[in-house]
Amino acid sequence: MAVVKVIELVGESHSSWEDAVHQAVKEAAKTIRNISGVEVLNWTADIGGAGDITSYRADVQIAFRVE
Repeated sequence: MAVVKVIELVGESHSSWEDAVHQAVKEAAKTIRNISGVEVLNWTADIGGAGDITSYRADVQIAFRVE
């Protein structure tokens, strides 16, 4: 029987929300093996003085199998 653990992370990017998710998964993969999925919980962003988005954040849950 397999056991799956889930951790919650926040990824950040200056280019897009999708890249923020990618950054979170990429960072998790440095220390976690057997990643099986990612779920996006929330999207947020910082706004600069000119009204432009300066950074994107994605709150994610990453699932991985425990051996």
